[in-house]
Amino acid sequence: MTSKQPLSSSAIKTYLPWVVAIALFMEQLDSTIVNTAIPSMALDLHVTPLSLKAVVTSYILSLAVCIPVSGWMADRFGTRRVFGIAVSIFTAASILCGLAQNAPMLVASRIVQGLGAAMMMPVGRLAIIRTFSKSELLVAMNFVIIPALIGPLLGPTIGGLIVHWSWRGIFFVNVPVGLVALWLIHRHMPDYHGAAARPLDVVGLILFGAGVALLSWLLEIFGEHTIDVTSAAVLLLLALALLAGYGWHARRIEHPLLRLALFRVRTFRVAVGGGFITRLGLGGLPFLLPLLYQLGLGFPPWKSGLLMMPAAAAAMTMKLIVSRVLRRFGYRRVLVVNTVCIGLVISLFALIGPGTPIALIVLCGLSLGFFNSLQFSSMNTMAYADIDDANSSMASTIASSMQQMSMSFGLACGSLIAGWYLGRAPQNDQLLVTQALHYAFLTLGAMTIASSLTFWSLRPQDGDNVSRGTPAPENSTIEP
Repeated sequence: MTSKQPLSSSAIKTYLPWVVAIALFMEQLDSTIVNTAIPSMALDLHVTPLSLKAVVTSYILSLAVCIPVSGWMADRFGTRRVFGIAVSIFTAASILCGLAQNAPMLVASRIVQGLGAAMMMPVGRLAIIRTFSKSELLVAMNFVIIPALIGPLLGPTIGGLIVHWSWRGIFFVNVPVGLVALWLIHRHMPDYHGAAARPLDVVGLILFGAGVALLSWLLEIFGEHTIDVTSAAVLLLLALALLAGYGWHARRIEHPLLRLALFRVRTFRVAVGGGFITRLGLGGLPFLLPLLYQLGLGFPPWKSGLLMMPAAAAAMTMKLIVSRVLRRFGYRRVLVVNTVCIGLVISLFALIGPGTPIALIVLCGLSLGFFNSLQFSSMNTMAYADIDDANSSMASTIASSMQQMSMSFGLACGSLIAGWYLGRAPQNDQLLVTQALHYAFLTLGAMTIASSLTFWSLRPQDGDNVSRGTPAPENSTIEP
């Protein structure tokens, strides 16, 4: 690893979290704000709303395919250059999206936008990991993760307000944010390179990228019931075969696209693998909660959006105490207990109906944001507790890929569960829709509680080098 700036520079440590946080906020906000504008886009572009599903899926597929190559690019060309190019591409693509005159142009621009977003998350994390010591990592990552928590929650609210003016504004709002991020990158972004340039695993990129893209696309369209079960099963087997082929390929070459051997590190395996399972229950909430508020309770979109904001406020509050909580109780106890708490809170939304006081709804939202913030901060920092500098780029790429997949799968999972409970009932029947959503919340809550079992394999001292600054025992988390 090399850097054009000293690793211990106080200026870098002061401004780098802001640089990464601003870029990630722009990305996370954009990923959720678009859904609000689909009806307005369809009306203006003279197409049906369903035909604009590609505006969302094209972005997700671009992310899924391009994230795995981001670590190789950062090692080869440097974190400053790649991160700056990523923000530039994202900002320019946002302008193209806002200027789109037809649906194909909009979809093409979204693919380019996804390319920029795919490089931002893992490269930003990599810069944080290589700048801060293990004992400082928790505070830095805790600061950076806040945009990932509040972006999806504020997206529907901000999107609803902007769409009243013009749907094009949801893309143009990225421009000033992107310009500020570029200025900060130029002044304060460290430029880290890999110790040695490794060749790009083109075969692995094709196998993994095609498998993940096909699987993500399949889940998106299956939720819309636009494909028969037989075709879906064939495509599912093909996607799994491509991913299995990548696993076979990765074990046979020296420099694979994603080094699966990192999963032998227990803390990394539990944080990334356990986090994937936990997010399957959490991923559907940004989709299901607005449905509960608008279809179940009859609230207008602006009021539904406002009810999502308490979770964002609670997430920022937790940021102030998460370090002390982890230092006091340790990662194992926090992740086991907190995962159960999240499952219970998700289940509580099954009690919300037309007569529920607003204060109780707000309390549930505050609890959800509070526990979610602690969960994501814990998982995202423990993943790197026992990862050395030589593997930090690869670890960041794998963690980002798994996180993106879990978010897509979680959203599809929540949609499928709610649709299964609703069956063929009319979606304008408030009572039946509310009942189906209540069952979905209970199911997702039970899934989340069950996912706490994945954290039992941690040891009491795991992650202490991050939360308490104590050295990790040698080979304590390496398993053959």
